[in-house]
Amino acid sequence: MTKYELRIIKSKVISVILTFITIVSTFPFLLVLYFIMKNGISVINWEFLTSLPKPVGEPGGGILNAIIGTAILVTIALILSVPFGILAGIYLAERSETKIAFISRLVSEILQGVPSIVIGIIAYLWVVKPIGYFSALSGGVALGIIMLPLVIKSTEEILKLIPHELKEASLALGVPYYKTILKVMIPAGLSGILTGVLTGIARIAGETAPLLFTAFGNPFLSFNILKPISALPLLIFTYAISPYENWWAKAWGASCILVFFVLSLNIITRLISTRR
Repeated sequence: MTKYELRIIKSKVISVILTFITIVSTFPFLLVLYFIMKNGISVINWEFLTSLPKPVGEPGGGILNAIIGTAILVTIALILSVPFGILAGIYLAERSETKIAFISRLVSEILQGVPSIVIGIIAYLWVVKPIGYFSALSGGVALGIIMLPLVIKSTEEILKLIPHELKEASLALGVPYYKTILKVMIPAGLSGILTGVLTGIARIAGETAPLLFTAFGNPFLSFNILKPISALPLLIFTYAISPYENWWAKAWGASCILVFFVLSLNIITRLISTRR
């Protein structure tokens, strides 16, 4: 056997091993997805999506309050994290050699690794304790803190990938620096920034621990951000630990909705990244 044939055999063996490892690593996710669909898809119907929870023992009821609550919490988190995240990412990309940029980047990386339950405690101390009660605002603050480093990192990285000649050409034409950033650099990296935002939404949509200390939960439909509010992760947690079988079924249905929402965001993110 020649060295060339031996290299071909080694290459094929390694390819088979890597393919096998990929299939094995994907199997647990497919198994979890199948189990959630099997137990949750039969629960989902129009009433389940558009009605409020009913008392224990009564048939029917839905999770409308949790769906609306999740949308409100994510919106608050977006309002708080996206503007600051994009501005911080721009600074880190444009002034990457300064000490402030070094410290900010380090803090952002550390914050990204902090457990979400710790973020919930911090939001409790910053928001809940001073105002004296749980609220959607405190939950949005906690989720916004979790989302912030993802937006910062994606903005910084995408702006670094944009050719410097593009910015230099704009400045050479007499365009002010701030307009060059706002009207040239950000539009050029918009798809990458949007990818980071969608990744952040997918990250915070399923968080439960920080909401236990902040949003707390609410069995009623509430639009007041200064009052406790429900969310899909909170509802799933509450129903899953309850002793009632009909609540278990609703927890499976809510889990199915949440998984498909996060999965859809990840697919959209992949499509945007590929197109970029």
